[in-house]
Amino acid sequence: MAKKDKGKGKSHKHGEKVRVAFRRNRAKPARTKDWTHLEGPNEDQADALPHVESVVAKGDLSRKRTIIHQNPADAKGDRDGVVVAMRGLIAEVDDGERVWPCTVRRILRTRKIAERNPVTVGDRVRFSTEGVAEGVVSEGVIETVADRHGVITRVAGRRMHVVAANVDQAIIVASVGIPALKAHLIDRYIVATLHGEVTPIICINKTDVDETDEAAPVLALYRDLGYRALATSTVNGAGIDELRELLHGKCTAVAGQSGVGKSSLLNAVDPNLNLRVGEVIEETLKGRHTTTTAQLLPVSGGGYVVDTPGVKSFDLSAVPLGEIEAHFVEFGEHIPNCRFADCTHTHETNCAIKQAVDEGNITEQRYDSYVRMLQERMA
Repeated sequence: MAKKDKGKGKSHKHGEKVRVAFRRNRAKPARTKDWTHLEGPNEDQADALPHVESVVAKGDLSRKRTIIHQNPADAKGDRDGVVVAMRGLIAEVDDGERVWPCTVRRILRTRKIAERNPVTVGDRVRFSTEGVAEGVVSEGVIETVADRHGVITRVAGRRMHVVAANVDQAIIVASVGIPALKAHLIDRYIVATLHGEVTPIICINKTDVDETDEAAPVLALYRDLGYRALATSTVNGAGIDELRELLHGKCTAVAGQSGVGKSSLLNAVDPNLNLRVGEVIEETLKGRHTTTTAQLLPVSGGGYVVDTPGVKSFDLSAVPLGEIEAHFVEFGEHIPNCRFADCTHTHETNCAIKQAVDEGNITEQRYDSYVRMLQERMA
């Protein structure tokens, strides 16, 4: 009689067996590992000492478990949906018919323990429905999360925090006046979005108060680098039609400092969004947070926007130190000409990047922005 195949990935009537990593058991050991407590001055007690001890393994097997991984296509009664908001540990999932409040299956949280949250806005998920009350299914449980593309991330503590997933482009909103226009902050957002394979678009808002034409040279700089850049104002309507066209048919994250007018811009593009709008705090000249959680919102005419909470700075810890230079598009043609393969373009001799700055082929503003990011990451 032929022996049954005991190989990995064996098919199972309810799914496929797979090995997954789990957190180590934090429960109290079954017994105290005090192996000398029986030892005493009486030698006759030596025979009472245990001769065999079983020690918990420290290898890979002690950190993994075999589970039955269900093929989403075989799951009966499960639904597909998109996470449109996160409310603490509850994900709001839209399946096209209604929005379901969903928890996350524990196995999924454990397998993605390295992340701050295994599910985020924009995720495409498969969920089961549970909890029937008076004949109405009241909630769901997320079973699987589809592979992501186009992510915006930042580091929270020691874990990665994905702010939004499956994003096509990011509108990076800055403003003239209050808050002040900060080109370095725009560069930080550009690096972060490019690292997540998201197309950045620069938007300078509040141009109706730009009496010194401060926005023009900044817009020209990024346009020369090949980025889409536009000037907007919710007061006189400048750039709103162009912005509406950019959002059409795309999933777009809207990011920027608090107070730059992200929610006001979205309300101008689509009044049906009716987002809450705040004001700039006079004492600090900084914006007040009005968006407290990321949300995926449908835009009239097609497309979605992810309205993200404003941040006063942007953490680049998610971007490897050696990759920062790759996200400065104007550096690309010069980097191969550096004398040293591991050139940081700061103190080395025969550096092609520094030479390009001296010759005016790279602006001092962008080079200084790069150096500043490098120093912040190395600190």
